[in-house]
Amino acid sequence: MLFTNATVITMNPQRDIINNGAIATQGNRIVAIDKTPVLRERYPLEEVVDVSGKVIIPGLIDTHVHLAQALIRGCADDMALIQWLCDRVWVLQGNYTHDDGYVSARLCIAEMLKSGTTTFLESMLAHRYGFDGIAQAVTESGIRACLAGIVMDIGTYATQESSMHPGLIESRETSLRGVLDMHSKWQGAANDRIHVWFGPRTPGGVTSELYREMSDLARQRDMGITMHLAEVEADKIFLNEKYGLSPVLYAESVGLLGPKTVLVHMVWLTEEDVKHLAATGTHVSHNPSSNSKLASGICKVPLMLEHGVNIALGCDGGPSNNDYDMIREMKLAAIIHKAVTYDPLIVPAETVLEMATINGARALGLEQEIGSLEIGKKADLVVVDLDRLHTTPSPNLVSTLVYAATGGEVDTVVVDGKVVVKEGQLLSMDEKEIKRQAREHATQVYRRAGIEIHSRWPMK
Repeated sequence: MLFTNATVITMNPQRDIINNGAIATQGNRIVAIDKTPVLRERYPLEEVVDVSGKVIIPGLIDTHVHLAQALIRGCADDMALIQWLCDRVWVLQGNYTHDDGYVSARLCIAEMLKSGTTTFLESMLAHRYGFDGIAQAVTESGIRACLAGIVMDIGTYATQESSMHPGLIESRETSLRGVLDMHSKWQGAANDRIHVWFGPRTPGGVTSELYREMSDLARQRDMGITMHLAEVEADKIFLNEKYGLSPVLYAESVGLLGPKTVLVHMVWLTEEDVKHLAATGTHVSHNPSSNSKLASGICKVPLMLEHGVNIALGCDGGPSNNDYDMIREMKLAAIIHKAVTYDPLIVPAETVLEMATINGARALGLEQEIGSLEIGKKADLVVVDLDRLHTTPSPNLVSTLVYAATGGEVDTVVVDGKVVVKEGQLLSMDEKEIKRQAREHATQVYRRAGIEIHSRWPMK
C-alpha cells in the first residue's frame, strides 16, 4: 500500500516530520518514506490510500495492560487500592471462566486498536483467564502483544495477610510451569506478533526463591519480565520491614533488574533506586491515570529522565483507569509533572510521544522492529484525523496530539502491514458482537461474585 498526502511524524533518530509525506509498505514492512510526489512516481502501481490532511504516527505501544479487567470497568471507582483489590477486583476476577477471559480480552483489544494502540504488554494473566483463548484473541484481532503469565506462590499482598481471593491463588507449579508451557506453545506465533513473558506478582505474593528461579529461566530462554513494583507506600514498608531493602534493591537481590525487565508504577523510589534502574538498563512503565485515580502517588519521571532511565507509558486496567486510550494517557503524563514541580518545561509533549512509541518499543526489546516509521521496520502505523473543533487550529502537531486529541480521532490503523481499522471502523473484529458479549459476561461475573454496583445517588 501507499499512504499519501499526510504529515508523517516519523519518530526516527532525527525526529523528522515530513509535510505532504507518503509511506510505502510491502508485506509487513515499510519500504519507503518520502514526499508524496516522489513515492507516487516510484510506485505507480501500488494501491493508494489517500489520507489528505491527516497525520501518520507510529503505532502506539501500551506497556501495561490488564486484558481481563476490561470486563469489570468501573467496578471499584473512588476506592483506596487495598480495598479496591481485596473487596472488588480480585473477588470479581476470582470468579472468571476461560470464556470470560476471552471476551474481556476481545473488548480490551478492540478498544486499543480503535484508539491507535498497535502493541501492548499484558502484565499478569492468571491461569483461570485462559491463556490459549487470549492468545487466540490476539491472533484474530491482528494486534501485536507481549503476554505475561502470572508467577506466584503466596496469596498475600504486601502487608495484607490472607487478602487474595482463593480463585486467584496459584501454586509455583501451576503458574511457573504454566508460563513455560505457554512460551513453548505461543512464542513467535501469529507471524511473530505474540511474545510470551513472565509476569510475577508483587513482592509479598512471590517468595525470593521463586523470583530467583524465574529470573534464571528468563535469562535461559531470553524471556521478558514485567512486574508491579513500589506502586503504593505499603510495598516500600513491607520490603523494608522484611528484608531491610528498598523495592529496587530487593528486586536487584533476586535477579529481576536488567534490560529485559519492565517495572510498572515505580512511585515510591529514592534517587539511589533510580540510579540502580539506570545502571542496570531496567525499563519503567509510567501509568499516571491509574496512580492518580488510586491516589498511589506520582512517579518521579523527571528524576528518572535525568538519570537516563527508559520510561514508557501504560494505561493499566478498566477499574484503575476506566479506558485503554493511550492518546488520553499522554496528556496526563505531560501535565501532571508540571503541576507537582511547578515547572511547565519539565516533561514536554515531545518527550511523552517518545514514551508512547519508541521508548515503549525499547522497553519490549522491539526497537529494531517497531516504535518509529523507518524503512525496514514493521508496518505498524496510525492515521489520526485532527480536523476537529477541539484540535483546530494546530500550529504544532505534536502538541495538538498530546494535549488536545483523544483516541476518537484515530482514522486508520495498520498492524504488521494489515489494515485493522479503516475510517474509524474495526475490520478485524465485530464491534457490535464484542459489546453484546461483554455486557452478558460482565453480568454473569458480578452475579457469581455476589457483587452489585449502584450509583451513590438515588435512581428513580
